[in-house]
Amino acid sequence: MNVSKGFWNFGGLFYFYFIIWAIVLGFLPLWLEDVAGLNPSETGIVFSSMSLIALCYQPFLGIISDKLGFKKNLFWVVVILLMFMGPFFSFLYAPLLKANIVIGAIIGSVYLSAVFNGGVGVVESYIERVSRNNGFEYGRVRLFGSIAGATASLIGGVMFVKNPNSIFWFASGAAVFLAILLFMAKIEGQDHIKSGGSKDKGNEISKKAVFSIFKIKNFWYLSFLIIGTAAIYDVFDQQFPNYYVQFFSSKEYGTDIFSKLVSIQVGLEAILMIFAPVIVNKMGAKNGLILFGVLTFVRIFGSAVATGPVLLSIFRLIAAFEMPLLLVSIFKYITGVFDTRLSATIYLLAFNFAKQSAITIFSSVAGSMYSFMGFQNTYYYLSAVVLLVTLISYFTLSNDKKMQIEIKPPLYSATN
Repeated sequence: MNVSKGFWNFGGLFYFYFIIWAIVLGFLPLWLEDVAGLNPSETGIVFSSMSLIALCYQPFLGIISDKLGFKKNLFWVVVILLMFMGPFFSFLYAPLLKANIVIGAIIGSVYLSAVFNGGVGVVESYIERVSRNNGFEYGRVRLFGSIAGATASLIGGVMFVKNPNSIFWFASGAAVFLAILLFMAKIEGQDHIKSGGSKDKGNEISKKAVFSIFKIKNFWYLSFLIIGTAAIYDVFDQQFPNYYVQFFSSKEYGTDIFSKLVSIQVGLEAILMIFAPVIVNKMGAKNGLILFGVLTFVRIFGSAVATGPVLLSIFRLIAAFEMPLLLVSIFKYITGVFDTRLSATIYLLAFNFAKQSAITIFSSVAGSMYSFMGFQNTYYYLSAVVLLVTLISYFTLSNDKKMQIEIKPPLYSATN
């Protein structure tokens, strides 16, 4: 494994970004209820608003990221905004929500979606681009994000109990370290990289090239797979804790066991992230995505047929294998099948945008199904959709080891 200075530097960027992500979003529902005084319906408005505004950000952030290439400008915007997390929550967000839930939700979503739902694509696509340039595996440097999640789960609860707003000031402090690491981050051969951030000739992506993405069948096939597997993965997880605690004598005991189970899962995920690049390199990114779909089907279907907490917990731990596979395979598939100069745009559209759009719709549908037919029957339907989409994708997705799609007209133009 490459343990160069660049590897640790970019690993640190992942660590501090995702510890902010995990500690803020992990305790946001509790903060909205305990500090902002929102009821469940109002909390739903906040999260729906975040999802919708994130959809507006993602296409533009992808195009801008590809135009900037190795330039850090957009990354700096995310980092600087993160520094204001403490003041925003302590002095602005709560009063806005109490004064007018709609206005507060919109203003809060503009900020939070910029640094999280939209900003995560900026961070991930930038570091993935650098990993290819600097010669280290994206999957291995991404494991620092999993370690950050485990760290947040250990310290976040203690901080929140003592002072709910302390987690947001912690996030502002972590953003300072993020800024230092971003300033120190070096790109190999940076002096020879053109202003557009690419070693390829030309320095501006043409508008026709961006729009030509939508003419590529494999772009739609990839989006179809993400909608039918990754989006349902997230929707399934949204209310899974409510189902899990039903298998225990008390909700409190079940919640405690579930929190420990998640900690084990995150730890396993970090370990498996080390080996995921090797596995995906051997089997190919397409097969990695298909395997992710199969594991998602097994986990959802298994949760439906599980008759006790032990078996249900075992199926839950499959998630530790799923996420490393997905995170590594999606980038390797995009860079293996599409032109790498548009990797950020394709990632934010085919992955983030497609998934977020589907989650916005599927969440309410799944919620209604839970109320109407119960968790188990709903899981049967969700698993069937995942299996069907995975089978179709096996025949529609291109083999990343054999194919490189060329986008015409030329990607770069001096006039557009």
